Amino acid sequence: MKNSLIILAFFTIGILVGWSDWIPEGLIGENSDTIALYALMFSVGISLGNDSGILSDIRNLDPRLLLLPLMTIIGTLAGCGIVSLLMRGRSALDCLAIGSGFGYYSLSSIFITRYKGTELGTTALLANIMREIITLLGAPMMVRFCGKLAPISAGGATSMDTTLPVITRYSGERFVILSIFHGFVVDFSVPFLVTLFCTI
Repeated sequence: MKNSLIILAFFTIGILVGWSDWIPEGLIGENSDTIALYALMFSVGISLGNDSGILSDIRNLDPRLLLLPLMTIIGTLAGCGIVSLLMRGRSALDCLAIGSGFGYYSLSSIFITRYKGTELGTTALLANIMREIITLLGAPMMVRFCGKLAPISAGGATSMDTTLPVITRYSGERFVILSIFHGFVVDFSVPFLVTLFCTI
């Protein structure tokens, strides 16, 4: 729980610093988030390289785990379908389109805004950001109560990048390769599923 609060504190400080214009304009470029992501991936790579038993762990993974991306997609869409029954003014297809972002908020919100308008695009942006934040903050509790695969599934498309360090920390390094594979497959499905539900 302590580590989750530290992550939340840094996130909040980042928002406040960005909002207050304390950092001179031009110091942080458009690609600063990408650079930070590369640094995180580099750190995870070093951690993997230092673990001599990682290859044997990959070989010992149950092949059924390769179905995890499919289960994440089905579970997310089923949840969105159920939630749509409680939503007023939004169709099931709208909810499914938002859920099909799987945490990939930048791409999904652009597609949804193009097809369905700014309001639904903004809703998609916020919903998918919340999915990422919940994974970042809730990973310890997910592992404790739901198992080591839970943060991977909760992370959705982000399990191969932004939530990977947290997944590595709490689920263990033996799940890193699975997490990257999961993120890649789910990420790949986003433009197809979002477009499908926006155009039906």
